[in-house]
Amino acid sequence: MPAPSIAAQVDTFNEGFTEQIGPELSAVFDGEQEDLRTAGVPETAIGEGDVFPDAELLTATGDAQGLRDARGDGVSVLVFYRGAWCPYCNLTLRTYQQELLPALRERGVSLVAISPQTPEASEQAVANGELEFAVLSDVGNALAERIGIVTEPSADARRAHTALGFDVADSNADATARIPFPSVFVLDADGVVRFADVKVDYTTRTEVATILDAVERATR
Repeated sequence: MPAPSIAAQVDTFNEGFTEQIGPELSAVFDGEQEDLRTAGVPETAIGEGDVFPDAELLTATGDAQGLRDARGDGVSVLVFYRGAWCPYCNLTLRTYQQELLPALRERGVSLVAISPQTPEASEQAVANGELEFAVLSDVGNALAERIGIVTEPSADARRAHTALGFDVADSNADATARIPFPSVFVLDADGVVRFADVKVDYTTRTEVATILDAVERATR
């Protein structure tokens, strides 16, 4: 039996989550997602044909690592995620670990996940998904800012987060609530973007098959 798609997993999660948090908080998040979809992908977002910039990031142990070194010399897949506090991110990274990583390894393609979290929070993401690929911290969203994919939860959403017992800023290395749009980029060996998928609605994510199709095109 084929593994369920990320979209199917999200649907299943949302059913239980909506029941758990109740209609009032659900309406807040639904409204936030609708506003994000209406605004659309920022015009500043990096796209196909652009050269992806290098950056100094932090490993989950707090050591500095250049993105160029992390992605290696060949084709690479970069995944920007919001943080270990985000259930949609955890679900997606776990799926990438189980379904995407083995296929990328067969092709000699690297996988790197990036968030604005502290290294300690990156460690939590690794533990949540038993991740075996690089999980790096983009302090202050410096890289995400350069590629035009930074956003921030709405004021109503942050109040809803507080009601649920957490604050995004507590996990971020710069103590702000700024986060990247969940995004996937496939780079060729020269660092040129061959595929870009920026998801403004954080409940939707790039499916494994879509990424593998893009990798195949980048390795031709």
